[in-house]
Amino acid sequence: MPHGLDHIVHAVRDLDAAAAFYASAGFTVGARNRHPWGTHNRIVQLKNCFIEILSVAEPEKIVPHGARSFSFGAFHRDFLAAREGFSMLLLNSSNAIEDARAFESSGISDFDVFNFGREGTKPDGTPVKLAFSLAFARDAASPDTGFAVCQHHFPENFWNPAFQTHANGVKASPGVVLVADNPSSHQGFIKAYTGVSTVDAGSSGVTAHTENGDIDILQPTSFRDRFGASIGATGEGMVFGALRFAVADPAQTEALHRQNGIASQRHGGRLVVPPELAHGATLIFETA
Repeated sequence: MPHGLDHIVHAVRDLDAAAAFYASAGFTVGARNRHPWGTHNRIVQLKNCFIEILSVAEPEKIVPHGARSFSFGAFHRDFLAAREGFSMLLLNSSNAIEDARAFESSGISDFDVFNFGREGTKPDGTPVKLAFSLAFARDAASPDTGFAVCQHHFPENFWNPAFQTHANGVKASPGVVLVADNPSSHQGFIKAYTGVSTVDAGSSGVTAHTENGDIDILQPTSFRDRFGASIGATGEGMVFGALRFAVADPAQTEALHRQNGIASQRHGGRLVVPPELAHGATLIFETA
């Protein structure tokens, strides 16, 4: 089935410093959560998806990849050994087991479903149960860029409007942008991963329209021309370029950034926070 955005992982070396950056950029940031496999995270919820700010806090707990098991901790340990930034995209899923089977039949995965749970906390401090199932996918040409789908088993305990109100005016994300030297070579993977039947293809890149956000794959020059930031592709593979945010008034968002010491830049009617300021990620604020 076609999938929409669920969340993107922003891998960082200092979780609290990155959370402070997001707060200065006008986002409401959740408390620290701990995973039993050594990673910790803090969450920024939007109405249609969320950002998982993540670090490897307890490397001694990381388990290696197995024959049919994808190690989330090992992937991010290796990612952070080289850089910070957006590391993994997860789309939503209503049945992770079926998605894993579909991925395997399409030749983009040979991993079993990964199930886990943790305790969450409501804004009033009430503890709630959270549980998730992940089915991982892999673009063979992009080994350092992660893809998966995420099934929420208690979505009513996770999604909360109280966490989705942000001082910068952001309501939702229109989409995520990847960069590749040859975007068209990744069409087959993106179609199998998203479940969409067709993608839009042009001279600058390709776009998959999901049910709640776009996935763009742009050439490096097209990314630079559109957003004013430079992201280099790695060989034949894709790398994450940016996450887009919809705001009612970019000028109001810019004023908040200036007040909080965030040197965002105007480019083509958009407000851009470049990777050297945003822990390796590029944040794009645009008119809703």
